[in-house]
Amino acid sequence: MSDDKINILGHTERTRLTADITYLMLKGAGYAAIFCLAIWLVIAVIAGIGRALPPESRDAQDPTPWSALTIVAEDHIV
Repeated sequence: MSDDKINILGHTERTRLTADITYLMLKGAGYAAIFCLAIWLVIAVIAGIGRALPPESRDAQDPTPWSALTIVAEDHIV
């Protein structure tokens, strides 16, 4: 906590503690806002790149056709 000798505004201990806690909560909210905006920016850039591609690229076949999951049905009962 703050040093008791330096009390320029003349606040009580409780007021100084409340101010310190409020500052720390606002600092955390600012970090969370920066993180959320960074995630939004990454998603917006990826969406922008997707919109910039020609329409034919959306109709192209999958480059790895064996990546699809195929389930073979068996008719025997155990």
